[in-house]
Amino acid sequence: MVLGDQFPAFIGVVVGAAGSYAAASLTERSRWRRSRAERWDEKKFATYASYANALKVQIRIAERMGAARRLAHMADPLELTDGLAQLGEAESRRAAEWESVLLVGDAETVGAARAWHEAVWNLELYARGLRDSPDGWERAIRRLSQARDEFYLCARRDLGIAGPPPPSGNWPRQWQQPESSD
Repeated sequence: MVLGDQFPAFIGVVVGAAGSYAAASLTERSRWRRSRAERWDEKKFATYASYANALKVQIRIAERMGAARRLAHMADPLELTDGLAQLGEAESRRAAEWESVLLVGDAETVGAARAWHEAVWNLELYARGLRDSPDGWERAIRRLSQARDEFYLCARRDLGIAGPPPPSGNWPRQWQQPESSD
C-alpha cells in the first residue's frame, strides 16, 4: 500500500477528531456557562430573600414600638427601651446583608433595596419617638409598602422570574379598615 492511498483516510480521521473535539468543547463550555448562571441565580435568590427577611424583622420591631406609642394597629406592643436594643441588632444584621446585595444585585434591584431600607429608617423615626404624627406614620407605612413592592418587582426581573409580581402589600390592608355598621 502506498502512503498516498492512505492520505485521504488519514485526513478524514483528523477532520473527524477535530470536529468531535470542537463539538464536545462547545457543548462543555455551554454546560459550564449554564451551570454558572444557575449558581448565580441561586445566590441572588438567597441574597435577596435574606435581605428582605432582615428588613421584615426591622419593620416588625418598629411596628410593635409604634403600637406602644399608639401609632400602629398591633396586638403586641413593644416598649421603647426593649425595642431600641432589638432595632440595633436588626439594623446590624440588615447592614451585613446589604453588602451581599451590593455584590450580586443589578443596579435597579440595589436601588430598590436602598429605597426600601430608607423607608424602614423613616418608619423607625416614628417608632423611636423622634416623629409623632399619626398621619406621618400612615404615610411612612404606605411609602414602605411601595418600596417593598418595587424591590420585589426588580428582584424578580433580575432573577428572570416570569409572570406578574405578587399582589401589592398596600397599607392599610382591607382587614384593618373600620367595620361598617350593617
